[in-house]
Amino acid sequence: MSAAALLRDATHRLAEAGVPDPGRDARRLLAHALGVDPGRLTLHLSDVMSPEAARDYTAYVARRARREPVSQITGSRMFYGRRFRVTAATLDPRPESETLIEAALAEPFERVLDLGTGTGCLLLTLLAEATGTTGQGVDVSPAALAVARANAEALGLSDRAAMIEGDWLAPVDGAFDLIVSNPPYIAHHEMAGLEPEVRDWEPALALTDGADGLGAYRAILSAAPSHLVPGGRLLLEIGPEQGDEVAAMALAAGLDDVSIVPDMDGRDRVVAARDGRSLPF
Repeated sequence: MSAAALLRDATHRLAEAGVPDPGRDARRLLAHALGVDPGRLTLHLSDVMSPEAARDYTAYVARRARREPVSQITGSRMFYGRRFRVTAATLDPRPESETLIEAALAEPFERVLDLGTGTGCLLLTLLAEATGTTGQGVDVSPAALAVARANAEALGLSDRAAMIEGDWLAPVDGAFDLIVSNPPYIAHHEMAGLEPEVRDWEPALALTDGADGLGAYRAILSAAPSHLVPGGRLLLEIGPEQGDEVAAMALAAGLDDVSIVPDMDGRDRVVAARDGRSLPF
C-alpha cells in the first residue's frame, strides 16, 4: 500500500478518535515511520511502504488514537530550533515557553539556574544561544534528569550544564545572574479539564502542586532572592491567569523591576523580576 493511502486511513482513524488536527499528526507520524524529515514527506507519498514501516506506522497511529502525545511516540520535540528527547517522565516542550527564552536572552548572563528542568529545554537552549555561559538544572525526578543529561550530551553541552537532583533550591549553592523556571502551575481542580494528552500522559508532578497551582512559586520565591547576584534576574513561566498573583509574590519577596511578559497570543506568560542591588554588567 502506498504511503498516501495509509495516510488517508490514519487521518480518518485519528479524526474518529477525536484527535485535534488529525491530518497534521498523521503526517508527523508517517514521516517518523519513514525516517524522513516532515517537511519532505510530500516527496514520499507515492512510495510503497515496506511491511516494517507500514507496521510501525499502524502502531504509532493506534497509540495516537489513545491520545498519547506525538512527542512521546516519536521520542522528541523541536524547541527553539533544536530537537529535544522527550519521555513520559518529562513535560513536552511547548512553543509558549519560547517567550521565556526571548526574555532571558534580552540581557547578558554568565551563570543560569533552571528549576524543575525536565527535558532541560530552557537551560540547554539558553546555554546554546549564549556562548561562554554555564548553568545548572535542578529536578526532583531522577528519570527527568536522565533525559536532561541525554539532551545535554546530544547538544554538546554536557561540559557546561550540571544536572542536580533535589527539590527546587534545596540542593543549590552559590549565586546566579539568571534563574529561570517553568514550574507546575495547574491547580488541582483544573486537572480534570485538561486535554487527555496532558492529563493522562504527562507527569502529574510537573503539572500541578496538588493544590492552588501557586505552591511552586511560593517555594521558589522564598529562596531564589538569596541565590541572585546583585542585579540578577528571575524569570518564571506562569499560567495565563496567574500574572498578578505571582508578580505580587515577587514584590513581597523583595524583588524589584517586576513585570509580566505576554506570549505571542497576548496572554500573560512570564513574570520577570530582578534583584534590586547594582547590576552585574
